[in-house]
Amino acid sequence: MSAVGIINPGAMGISIAASARASGNKVYWASAGRSAATRRRAEEHSLREVATLADLCAACDMILCVCPPHAAEAVAQSVLDAGFTGAYCDGNAIAPQKARAIGDLMKAANIDFIDGSIIGPPAWKAGSTRFYLSGPSAAAIAALFDNSVTDARVIGAEIGKASALKMVFAALTKGSTALLSAIYGTADQLGVRDDLEREWGLRDSDSVTQRRKQVRNVTAKAWRFAGEMQEIAATFESAGIPSGFFDAAHDVYERMAGFKDAEDAPELQAVLAALTESECR
Repeated sequence: MSAVGIINPGAMGISIAASARASGNKVYWASAGRSAATRRRAEEHSLREVATLADLCAACDMILCVCPPHAAEAVAQSVLDAGFTGAYCDGNAIAPQKARAIGDLMKAANIDFIDGSIIGPPAWKAGSTRFYLSGPSAAAIAALFDNSVTDARVIGAEIGKASALKMVFAALTKGSTALLSAIYGTADQLGVRDDLEREWGLRDSDSVTQRRKQVRNVTAKAWRFAGEMQEIAATFESAGIPSGFFDAAHDVYERMAGFKDAEDAPELQAVLAALTESECR
């Protein structure tokens, strides 16, 4: 049994924490500055509460970080500043070179660093979610999820490999949704949206319904996907591949950021209005 800290128990993080707890580990969270919604999630899944990040670092021998990609470096630095001495797994959607940079900081402080990436929805159903891990100590993190619904897979000893897999995977899944959103917005502005959908329907009768749903349903998470597109752009650039498409995808998702955490998907016309109104401001 390990003492595991989760940063942060959001929609994805709480499912990872619940899996670690289901495997018999003690799982902690730090309540300072967190929302009432976060507290409800933590209490519902019986996480052990401590007050501050410093308390979390003192109580745990392993920390799992699941946060928006733009916060990954700052969170890692705060853990270092708190004097943590165990194993730290960054499970965020970040470029491999950023994972290696965080790993170097951790190594300099004698902290075991594990590169991680999560592919799939929040892990509430077996077979739905993979937690890919790489680094010399990756097996120790994978063991936290034995006999749980989170499928933890070690894919190598190289820091950055797990992050690289996430980047190229999300480049297609989330990048294609940004492209579709931009296509819809452009067609609407040029007065050919109905004609475009008619043509799609002639090729596949279900395609219009599916594509409308794809654009509408991404909006609640667009604020987070914007940062992910920047990480993907940096990944492609580091590999010598043109990255401009993902810079544009970042802008598309930024224009949808006002729908953050909406309980119901907005109508398609509201999404298209957000895309074009941002351009007018």
